[in-house]
Amino acid sequence: MNPTFRIWLLGGLAAACCLPGVTPPLALGIGLALALTVGNPRPTLTVKVQQYLLQASVVGLGFGLKLDAVGRAGLTGTWATALSLALTVLLGWGLARMLKVERITGQLITAGTAICGGSAIAAMGPVLGASPREMSVSLGCVFILNAVALFVFPGIGHWAGLAPVDFGYWAALAIHDTSSVVGAAARYAPEALATAVPVKLARALWILPLVALAAMLARRDTRPKAPWFVGLFLLASATATYLPAGEAAWGVLTGVARKGLTVTLFLIGAGLSREALREVGWRPFLQAVILWVIVSVASLGVVRWWGGTHL
Repeated sequence: MNPTFRIWLLGGLAAACCLPGVTPPLALGIGLALALTVGNPRPTLTVKVQQYLLQASVVGLGFGLKLDAVGRAGLTGTWATALSLALTVLLGWGLARMLKVERITGQLITAGTAICGGSAIAAMGPVLGASPREMSVSLGCVFILNAVALFVFPGIGHWAGLAPVDFGYWAALAIHDTSSVVGAAARYAPEALATAVPVKLARALWILPLVALAAMLARRDTRPKAPWFVGLFLLASATATYLPAGEAAWGVLTGVARKGLTVTLFLIGAGLSREALREVGWRPFLQAVILWVIVSVASLGVVRWWGGTHL
């Protein structure tokens, strides 16, 4: 197929994802269809765009959330996030050894499951000295499960009778990447989104001590990069809270941010190539699936037993 046409098709579909009625799962599906049929003509560019678009969109969502609610949600889930992270890391390392997964690949999958998916893998890779193949295998495992979560989590939440706030806590604790957390929560209810975003961002901050610890153990002089967009998210929330006169403008920015997240999911889908799927072996994928299922079921049980607001 003509390369120029493929580029125009990529841009046209990305723009179409901004139209009313295009949901996050639909956008992800469109991206997957593009990647597995005609292919992504600009894979490197789309990875960079999706990274910055996701961060900008998360910041934009801050304009739709009051600062006190953000602080309450973030602080409420702190102990649950810390406990979940510690247990996930221990279980992930144990599973990797049991399944005889390559050491670095197993550690990357564990870090991605414990904290924030692709971002954690990208941060841990240089510290662990990961090869391009180890990075692609780990990212492939996490991406596939992210796509599954976006489709199945809302249905499970309704089946389990979760209140919107409880679903927000569950999604933030159990889904790898911020994009899929936001997509699943937005599909469930507005109240779920208001809870999921701050809890997920609080979870993402744990990447700093984990990378620092890994660097110390590996004796590498690698400083973890702080997720700067978390601070901008809080600034946006504070602006909307203390400048209520701009409520109409904040609403517009929040709407634009939601569309940005929809386009982000399209770009993520467009990044899944046949080559990436072939790279993922059964052992790493089995580790990723078992670890994710255990984390998801355990966190669902905790949320149902105690309720999200009591975490």
